[in-house]
Amino acid sequence: MSRALLIVDVQNDFCEGGSLAVPGGAEVARRISAYVQAHGETYAAIAATADWHEDPGGHFSDDPDYVDTWPPHCRAGSDGALFHPAAEPAFEQVQAIFRKGHHSAAYSGFEGFTIEADRKVALADWLRDRAIEEVDVVGIATDHCVRATALDAADEGFETTVLLDLTAAVAPETTALALQQLAEAQVATRGEVAPG
Repeated sequence: MSRALLIVDVQNDFCEGGSLAVPGGAEVARRISAYVQAHGETYAAIAATADWHEDPGGHFSDDPDYVDTWPPHCRAGSDGALFHPAAEPAFEQVQAIFRKGHHSAAYSGFEGFTIEADRKVALADWLRDRAIEEVDVVGIATDHCVRATALDAADEGFETTVLLDLTAAVAPETTALALQQLAEAQVATRGEVAPG
């Protein structure tokens, strides 16, 4: 089977010092780079996703509940939306970036698109064009965008595994729920969530 690696939202705003920092985000960025440098050649394709918010409506709030509303983050073109410097070695092997959430929350990378030959290409189509059948998912955050991306990957028919030691989570309670949802969706997990 042809396998792809999906690197989810390893952006400055989701790492220490960012507007919506996840504990351990920078360390996960470093681990992902080390993993890609060691194992990148085992994948038929490597893609990344990125929050790229222009006007996401109710997704942003000055008084966020951290469930449906969040502090402003990853504004299109801002430093916070850039990939974390520790992830740069991994991005030497990334073949496409799928930006999401221009005008919506867009937790899943499957809501994003890349531009190829002046047309928008969705992540699922990009993977199918490369005959991908299996995906490994890593990145930030385990209990939000990684979870949503993995669930959508499984829903799209890809055999899906989340490499938990290459993810960083927001909170223990939401992580436990995410792991339960992944198991119910037949998404495999490997390792343990990196401690914050």
